[in-house]
Amino acid sequence: MCLCKCDQVATLSTPLISLPRHPNPSSPTTVNNDLRSSSHTAVIAQIEQCTNIAQLKQVHAQMLRTGIFFDPYYIDYARQVFDQIPHPNLYTWNTLIRAYASSADPVESIFVFLDMLYGCSECPNKYTYPFVIKAASELRALLTGRAVHGMAIKSSLGLDIYILNSLVHFYGTCGDLDLARRVFVKTPKKDVVSWNSVITVFAQGNCPEEALELFKEMEAENVEPNDVTMVGVLSACGQKVDLEFGRWVCLYIARNGITENLTLNNAVLDMYVKCGSVEEAKILFDRMPEKDIVSWTTMLDGYAQSGNYDKAWRIFDAMPSQDIAAWNVLISSYEQSGKPKEALAVFNELQKSKSPIPDGVTLVNTLAACSQLGAIDLDKALEVFNSVESRDVFVWSAMISGFAMHGQGRDALDIFSKMLEAKVNPNAVTFTNLLCACSHAGLVDEGRMFFYQMEPAYGVVPGVKHYACMVDILGRSGNLEEAVELIEKMKIPPTASVWGALLGACGRNGSFELAEKACSHMLELDPRNHGLYVLLSNIYAKTGKWEEVSGLRKLVQDLGIKKERGCSSIEANGSVHEFLVGDNFHPMCKEIYSKLDEIAGRLKLVGYVPNKSHLLHFLEEEDMKDHALILHSEKLAIAFGLISLSPSQPIQVVKNLCVCGDCHTVAKLISKLYGRVILLRDRYRFHHFKDGHCSCNDYW
Repeated sequence: MCLCKCDQVATLSTPLISLPRHPNPSSPTTVNNDLRSSSHTAVIAQIEQCTNIAQLKQVHAQMLRTGIFFDPYYIDYARQVFDQIPHPNLYTWNTLIRAYASSADPVESIFVFLDMLYGCSECPNKYTYPFVIKAASELRALLTGRAVHGMAIKSSLGLDIYILNSLVHFYGTCGDLDLARRVFVKTPKKDVVSWNSVITVFAQGNCPEEALELFKEMEAENVEPNDVTMVGVLSACGQKVDLEFGRWVCLYIARNGITENLTLNNAVLDMYVKCGSVEEAKILFDRMPEKDIVSWTTMLDGYAQSGNYDKAWRIFDAMPSQDIAAWNVLISSYEQSGKPKEALAVFNELQKSKSPIPDGVTLVNTLAACSQLGAIDLDKALEVFNSVESRDVFVWSAMISGFAMHGQGRDALDIFSKMLEAKVNPNAVTFTNLLCACSHAGLVDEGRMFFYQMEPAYGVVPGVKHYACMVDILGRSGNLEEAVELIEKMKIPPTASVWGALLGACGRNGSFELAEKACSHMLELDPRNHGLYVLLSNIYAKTGKWEEVSGLRKLVQDLGIKKERGCSSIEANGSVHEFLVGDNFHPMCKEIYSKLDEIAGRLKLVGYVPNKSHLLHFLEEEDMKDHALILHSEKLAIAFGLISLSPSQPIQVVKNLCVCGDCHTVAKLISKLYGRVILLRDRYRFHHFKDGHCSCNDYW
C-alpha cells in the first residue's frame, strides 16, 4: 500500500456541493441528499470531524478494513470530495483509481486514469498501474490492459514486481494463459504473490495439471506457500477429481502450519465435493468454526449432485439464507439427472417465494428442463423466459435452442431479432442454435444470411459446428454442390460432423459418388462410427448396388462394429418404461403386441405401406423386413402409451437415435386415427404429431 505525506492531502474547508465529473444518474446530487442511513451518516460525520491528516488516515484505514470504502455511496462521496481539490496530487488520483477498480463500476477507474494523464503534473507510478490493470481485469478488457502494460514498460516500470503480478492475473483472467506464463517467467524476483497469481490463473483457466506443476516448482524454489496458494492447488485437485492428492494437500496444510480460514476451508470443502467424497465434506462442514453462504451452498451441491435429495433438502432448509445460487443448485441437479419435472417444481417454488430474483443460470437450467420435458407448445419455457427482465446471451441462446429443437424456426428467428433489439450481442452458441433452427425448419436463405454475417457483422468466427450446420442446411435443400464448395473453402480442417452432414444429405438425395467421397473422409476421422455404414448402405441400396451392400455388411462384421440399439422411453403413471427394438421383456408384452396388430390393421385400411427403404438393408428376407419395421422401439412405446394413458394425455416418447421415416409416417397416422397428441423427442429434435401432421412439416 502506498503511504501519503501530510502535505499531499488537501484540507476540506468548503462545503461539498458540486457534482462528480462523471455523475451517476442514480446517485444523489448533494451530500445532504446522500445521508439516507444512520451508518452512512456516522461515517460521514467521522470524516467531517477530522482536524488533521492522521485522523483522516485512521478513518480511511477503517473503511478499507471493513470494505465499506468500496460501497458505491462512499465512492460517490469520495468523488465529490475529489472534485473540490483544486490541484489533486498523484496520491489522490491513485486513491480514486483504486476505489473505482474495486467497485461495481470498474470502467470509471479507466476514465479517471485517462483524466489523470491530462490533468496531473506527475506521471503514473508503480502504485497507479496495478489499480488500472485490476480494473481492466475486472472488465476482461484485453486490449486496454495490453496498452497499459505498454505504458508501464515505457515508464521504465516494466519490471516492477507489483505491476508484473497484476499483469499475470490480468492476462489469466482474460484467458491468455500463454501471456500470463510469459510475464511470470520474466518476473526477476518472484515472491509468494507471483506464484499465487500464476497458480490461480491456471487453476481457474481449467488447466489443473499446469497449476499443480507450478506448485511443485514453487516448492523446489523454496518459496513458502500460504493459504492463497493452497486455495489454488485445491481448486486444481477438484478439477482433476484427484481425491488422493487432495487429501495429501490437506495434510500438507496441517504439517506446514498454514493458517486455516473460511476461504481455505471452503476450498477444501469444494475439493471433497468435486471428488465425490460428500461424507468427508460433511465432517469438515460440521467442525468449521465459521460458515458462509458458499459453505452451505457447496454442501448442498454435494448432496444434490450425488442424488441424495433428502439430505440436500435438509441442508437447504437449514441454510441461514437461501440465495439464488442455492436454488440454482437444486434446479440444475434435477435437470442434469433427468428429472425435469422436479426441476420445474423447484422453479415454481422459487417464483412463489418472490425472493431471491432468478438470474441467467436459473433460466438456462429451467429452459433445459423444459426441453427435456418437451412441454407442448413450449408454454412453460416461454413463461420461464418472460419471468425475468434481465436476460444475458446464454438465456436468449437457450430460448432460441428450444424453438429450434421443436421445429419452430420462425419463432427462433423472432427471438433473435428481439435479442438484438435488447442490445445483447450474440456469441458462437447463439449462432449454432440459430443455424440449427434454420436447418430444422428449411429456412435456407435465412441460414445462409446468418452464416455469412457472423464474422463481419457480429465478430463471431465460424467454427466447426457452424460449418456442419450450414452443410446440413444446404444438403437438406438439395444444394449439394454449394455444400461441397463450402467444405472446400473452410478455414479449418473439416471434422467428422461436417462430412457426416454431407453424407446425410447424400442419403436423402441419392448422390452415390459424393456419398463415397464423404464416407472416405469420415472413415479416416472416425472409422468405427456405425452410423456412416448405415447411411452408406442405404445409399447403395437406393441405387441398386446390392453387391456393395453385401460387401459393407461383411466389413462391419469383420471390424466387429456393433450398431447402437434403438431405445425409446415413455413415462406413464409416475414410472418410466423403456423399450428396445423387438423388446419382449415388458410385463405388458402381450397387450403391447396385440395393440400393434390392431394398429397395423387400421393403418392398412387407410392405405399405409411400410417404407422398407428405412431399414439397414442388412436384412434380406422380405417378411423379416416387414417384421423389423413394426418392432422399432418408438412404435412399441407408442403402443404402450395408447394402452396406458388416458385419451386426454399426450404420449411423450424419448428415443436415443434419430426417428426413421417409416416410424415418422406411422406416428402421424396414429395421431389422426386415434385422435392422440404424440410428442417424440429423438437424438436431434422434437416432433409434435397431431391430426395427422408433424411440427417439422416432414423436414428433418
